[in-house]
Amino acid sequence: MRAGRLAIAALVLLGAPGCRRDAPAPPGGDPLVESRALVDERRFDDAIARLGESNDPEALYLLGRAWAGKAQAAPVPTPGPVSGSAAPAGSALKPEEERALAFYERATAARPDHAEAHLSTARLLAPHALVGAGARGNGARAGGGADTSVDRVLRSFGDAIQADPAGIVAVEEMIRFALAAGRVPAAEGGFQELVRRRREDPAVLVRYGDFLAGPAGNADGALARYAQALIWRPDDTATRLKMADIHLAAASALLAKLQYAAAEARLRDARAFVLDPASPQAARLRELEGRIRDIRGR
Repeated sequence: MRAGRLAIAALVLLGAPGCRRDAPAPPGGDPLVESRALVDERRFDDAIARLGESNDPEALYLLGRAWAGKAQAAPVPTPGPVSGSAAPAGSALKPEEERALAFYERATAARPDHAEAHLSTARLLAPHALVGAGARGNGARAGGGADTSVDRVLRSFGDAIQADPAGIVAVEEMIRFALAAGRVPAAEGGFQELVRRRREDPAVLVRYGDFLAGPAGNADGALARYAQALIWRPDDTATRLKMADIHLAAASALLAKLQYAAAEARLRDARAFVLDPASPQAARLRELEGRIRDIRGR
């Protein structure tokens, strides 16, 4: 009886979640499904062993993810000495990252529309590209090895976006990367694609307007995007005040150039968006209007 109870207890323990997680994958299952689960559980070595030498694009992608996961815990390579006037090598890839990149490249070569592999490539190289952009201008090949340039990362983001015509994850990540890398035109292209995919989302239009008013330096373009957002959200006071700020800044610049009629026109535009007399924009509007009255009264 005691032996029977011990056998039953052993079976119960084997079936418990904590014990089952460390057990090898059962034979005969779908290796891709099982390997993806292993990668998600950060059991990277188990996933690599389960996938073996498969040339299936999905298997190659999962192998890339597994090696990229292993790279997170791997030590950073020690940079070699820089001789003569050679440019600094920037952020070199870890050996595990190089293996991950090789698997991602094989996956996209076998299946060019593999969006996840393209996106994973961009994610893997993006930190190196940003470091390299500071050390080498726009980024180049890190120490003569893998191409870790900003352009390479943007291409990978672009391939991921093209391969996933409805998603926005790659678009959002490309925008963030482009802004971090100082690539304003690429970021604007990302915003345009984001608006195309979320054309009825006023929050996206406002974000695009903020970008145009800020890094892009396109105030008129920002006004157009804000106006589109107000179509969907007409009671958006914050966006109205952003439009007022743009008109007030333009009026101030015109006053400095002694272009009074044009400045007055801008102030009339601003007045349409200033509804709260206690707002800073209302105070600025009164100040500029007072300056024009003083000029006209001389």
